[in-house]
Amino acid sequence: MRTKIKKILKSDESILQKKIKVFGWVKTVRDQKSFAFIEINDGSSLANLQGVIDSTNEDFRKIIEISIGASICLEGEVVKSPGKNQKFELKIEKITIIGKSKDDYPLQKKRHSFEYLRTISHLRCRTNTGGAVTRVRSSLIYHSHKFFQDRDFLNIQTPIITASDTEGAGELFRVTTLSDLRKDPKEDFFKKQAYLTVSGQLNAEAFALGMTDVYVFSPTFRAENSHTSRHLAEFWMLEPEFAFGDLHDDVKLASDYIKYMAKVALNENEDDIAFFDKFVEKGLIERLTNVVESPFEIISYSDAIKILEKSTKKFEFPVKWGLDLQSEHERYLTEEHFKKPVVVIDYPKEIKAFYMKDNKDGKTVAAMDILVPKIGEIVGGSQREDDYALLKSKIKNKGLDLNTYKWYLDLREYGSAPHAGFGVGFERLVQFITGMENIRDVIPFYRAAGSCDF
Repeated sequence: MRTKIKKILKSDESILQKKIKVFGWVKTVRDQKSFAFIEINDGSSLANLQGVIDSTNEDFRKIIEISIGASICLEGEVVKSPGKNQKFELKIEKITIIGKSKDDYPLQKKRHSFEYLRTISHLRCRTNTGGAVTRVRSSLIYHSHKFFQDRDFLNIQTPIITASDTEGAGELFRVTTLSDLRKDPKEDFFKKQAYLTVSGQLNAEAFALGMTDVYVFSPTFRAENSHTSRHLAEFWMLEPEFAFGDLHDDVKLASDYIKYMAKVALNENEDDIAFFDKFVEKGLIERLTNVVESPFEIISYSDAIKILEKSTKKFEFPVKWGLDLQSEHERYLTEEHFKKPVVVIDYPKEIKAFYMKDNKDGKTVAAMDILVPKIGEIVGGSQREDDYALLKSKIKNKGLDLNTYKWYLDLREYGSAPHAGFGVGFERLVQFITGMENIRDVIPFYRAAGSCDF
């Protein structure tokens, strides 16, 4: 039975003299003639496990066959390590070479650029950074489910293939079996135009108006021809929806979630976060601690515009009431003005989606975005329009097809209720927690404009 390296390194001294079997990939091999060191990693921890084998052992001859990247099994006894880097090491009794690694193994003992690692995405989880990102991402996924399950939210599954555009932005990937796209969509597989989903929100609303509290964690797709460090064509979204709540409740739930995620990373992924703090973003631990301990600033969109207009900073994009905030504006608010996460509420209705509830002023909607340092927008949400006539008017005014959204309108005629929700771009959350600069480095195999490899 194999033992994970993480378990060994986190054990107390009761593990000493235990006979264990460890599997992993070779990080280093050092032959000192009378003995040799082998360091292996199985992905369970940032730290490697060091094994030592004496030259009198008959398996010592296998050292010359082992190279970096090879998969091996080490069997032996756990002993105290005389070095300072770790408490325990393995006194090797047996070596089994499982899979040899060619001499041209791309991950040699040097630091590789993130750009280069993207070209070998199938191997980058074996690097310190790639492994740390993978562990933190996995932890955040697990605790995202825990956060909502502990609050009695039900996890539901929404369609990947859809006939509607949730955001009404038109940035859709079409799904078709037609070789000639000029043909009538009625000849297609679904007898109508179908797309990869941009959001599970509308379907989640249907379940919230029957199950009260639900959430979706699912891949989403947007055909944005964007080449920034913040955009992907395929990414994961966490989307809670809840009935009998308003914008205030939405802001509270989303803020609590972001704080919880930062706390989880600091407490559950301590070694990996320390690694990111040292090699990726100096001050990361301090920033995440500030997120946990400080209340988020809540301001209206109108006040945000006033702050930006009064700023002496020169922005590339114009600042004007009625225009959407750009990344540079969002980062100014979070990094320079407030120096912490900011919740912006009550946006002009012209720049927001059709499903958002109108405020009494007739100019704004009950929308909110949570902006964070380094990233900008990380959460977008709103109270949803629950009035049938108003929602129907909004759909028509946006030039959308009423027939496509008939089922969505039905929800407002059969026991409608106030409800709200939000979406978290999960990769942006991972960026925020790890300090990684490019969103393409926090998802296993990225999909972006011009990039669909592996």
